[in-house]
Amino acid sequence: MYRKFKADHLFTGTGMLNSNNVLVIKKDGAVEAIIDADDAGDVETFKGIISPGFINTHCHLELSHMKGLIPEKTGLVDFVYKVVNERHFAEEEILNAIDAAENEMLLNGIVAAGDICNNLLTLPQKEKQRLAYYNFIEASGWLPSASQMRFERALSIYDEFQIQNSKFKIQNSIVPHAPYSVSDDLWKHIIPYFKNKVVSIHNQETSFEDEFFLQGTGDLLRMYKMMNIDNSFYSPGKKSSLQSYFSRLSNAASIILVHNTFTSQADIDYAKNNKSGDQQLFFCVCINANQYIENTIPPIKLLIQNDCNITLGTDSLASNHSLNLLDEMKTIQKNFHDISLEKMLQWSTINGAKALQMDNTLGSFEKGKKPGVVLIENCLTHDLLDFKISKIKKIV
Repeated sequence: MYRKFKADHLFTGTGMLNSNNVLVIKKDGAVEAIIDADDAGDVETFKGIISPGFINTHCHLELSHMKGLIPEKTGLVDFVYKVVNERHFAEEEILNAIDAAENEMLLNGIVAAGDICNNLLTLPQKEKQRLAYYNFIEASGWLPSASQMRFERALSIYDEFQIQNSKFKIQNSIVPHAPYSVSDDLWKHIIPYFKNKVVSIHNQETSFEDEFFLQGTGDLLRMYKMMNIDNSFYSPGKKSSLQSYFSRLSNAASIILVHNTFTSQADIDYAKNNKSGDQQLFFCVCINANQYIENTIPPIKLLIQNDCNITLGTDSLASNHSLNLLDEMKTIQKNFHDISLEKMLQWSTINGAKALQMDNTLGSFEKGKKPGVVLIENCLTHDLLDFKISKIKKIV
């Protein structure tokens, strides 16, 4: 009727326990209790750290076929241009890559993902219900004249996902791609769809983003020119990128700001002071993608100092070598030596579950939840870097 797990350490989702604690799981995967080892009787014993399954709060499953296609460190403008113009492959090849990418996430202990969607190609995979997904149907279009068409396209994709929601309980919302790719007119169309939803947005991923909103200059102008977009209608509002759009998210139940590579103290203060009511605010870090695209790292210490709710994401295989949150944690520790594994595991489990509104079932070892059980082998409780072969093994 039950399985009982013991390891060197047990991470609950919120804290690290020692080997005197045993996790009791029902055969259907539901958590029954955490009990004292002396009272547990026969147990399955492991070396390493047992943890709830991981939550990848930002990925682009539909771009999995682009792995290795775009060179590293091109900068965001050239990266975005290549994604837009080189993503078109045979459908069978794309679907096979999506299947392989989901398998990779499963093998790496990921049980849920916030996934960016610009088409319906991931829907057949998601109907298999192997992972829990929150689908972010992305709306983009900088030209005001194209706003109606771009909105209708996003809405048609959203409606298809909503049909499946009734069958498979897949969660969906329409979201803006990025501040520099959503016109004022398009914002007006999509804002009503934020109500009581999780809204994700690519935020301050490049320094040129703030430069554009503050002064109307910078490398984003080159991107518009490369894409034959007439930007003559735009006048800079002399505010940072985040401060230019944040008030438009007031209806969302939860906000996930993704990347935040160039987010400042003033922007953090602004977001915290201007979120509405009991709205939840999360800062998603995708450090390996930031290094891949711009050779930069996000200001994680600044986020910690401000007690921000941090989550982790992998971004896509177009901008990363793996879909593995353990690899994200290793890179964080390589650049920020004093950030503990316990803290990063919290970002990868309960914080991610809360950000995607899945914390009623995932993210922590609490009675009745089915969060999955993974084992981090060959590591210390405070450090991943001492063990080059530290890896994830899924138990439940």
